[in-house]
Amino acid sequence: MVFFGVGRGGDSGGKVKLTLKDVTELIQKKECSRIVVMTGAGLSTPSGIPDFRSPKSGLYDNLQQYNIPYPEAIFELSYFFLNPKPFYMLAKELYPGNYRPNYAHYFLRLLLDKGLLLRLYTQNIDGLERVAGIPADKLVEAHGTFASATCTVCRRSYPGEDFRAEVMADKIPKCPVCTGTIKPDIVFFGEELPHRFFLHVADFQRADLLLVVGTSLEVEPFASLAGAVRSSVPRLLINRDLVGPFAYQPQYNDVAELGDVVSGVEKVVALLGWKEELQELIKKETEKLDAKGK
Repeated sequence: MVFFGVGRGGDSGGKVKLTLKDVTELIQKKECSRIVVMTGAGLSTPSGIPDFRSPKSGLYDNLQQYNIPYPEAIFELSYFFLNPKPFYMLAKELYPGNYRPNYAHYFLRLLLDKGLLLRLYTQNIDGLERVAGIPADKLVEAHGTFASATCTVCRRSYPGEDFRAEVMADKIPKCPVCTGTIKPDIVFFGEELPHRFFLHVADFQRADLLLVVGTSLEVEPFASLAGAVRSSVPRLLINRDLVGPFAYQPQYNDVAELGDVVSGVEKVVALLGWKEELQELIKKETEKLDAKGK
């Protein structure tokens, strides 16, 4: 197993532990102005996105009609080539346009608008960061995206939107050139991560604050990035549980805001004094989405 980053020991060296207020003051003073963000499924669950692994979700029940051996099989290439239908049932649910960004997504957008976001690394494939207005050059979609798709036979690339109608009609998209099966550019088990993922080599060394939101930090190599910032850099976790190095190798400059993700973000926003600004941004962006009918 590869772990990124060196030099993050667990000893505080007698230094005073940081608080959430300390971190927000560093942001206000622009002492932290190159923020790298890592996010996972916990960022999107407040938007109503179901977990396909959860037996309580309707999505899981729908997948059972295909007798898949285990839920993760829908992200295995060998199973996809055998039977792409379960994957496309999931794709229909997650395709951009079905869900909207929530308060936490728009907080990240506000970081961007204020020139504070160096890069956002997400494990999510729902595309809600893009919908919130975060441009592709500021995003690393570590597990891929529905924004583009590739023919599994001739390898031609297409905009993901080209196949939306077919996916919504429960059809398996086919390449218009060679009739091969089209697969959205989602990273399946065993596939290489997108080239952009390797921006972390520079980004995490440049970062002056790491913000980790709504992730279990269990899936490698993404999880190891939490240890890749310099040891002097504060790390803020907003999450349901204490995870990854925040649990097993805490630093004096780690801050953990545990519990509901949106509540944690609201607390940060209040301390920053950005409440009204963020509400205005959400109102404006919601009106835009309403106008588009999304």
